Amino acid sequence: MKKINTKNLNNEIWFNWLTRKLNSYEALNELDLGKNPKHIAENFISLNSPAISKIFKEFDEDDKNTLEQFQKLTECEWHVFRILKSKLLARNNVRFVDFRKGKK
Repeated sequence: MKKINTKNLNNEIWFNWLTRKLNSYEALNELDLGKNPKHIAENFISLNSPAISKIFKEFDEDDKNTLEQFQKLTECEWHVFRILKSKLLARNNVRFVDFRKGKK
């Protein structure tokens, strides 16, 4: 990944900049207000659109491929969390039956 030479990005690698901005964005506050993840993402993009536009001006094929790979990794993480949640819910629904109580 190459560095982006813009005033606002301070020569950060675009993915580091994006990660830092996402981590500092208060998405949980918006979730608490009842907003859905898609609207939260759209709001994040809107708030950061000037810097994102500068990043895109410098994008090349390697950057596009990197973005695609990160998207695939994120999708994998989402599936992992979904599977873990379903396993947790299934575990919490397991009921233990003591069959010895019925035998005399």
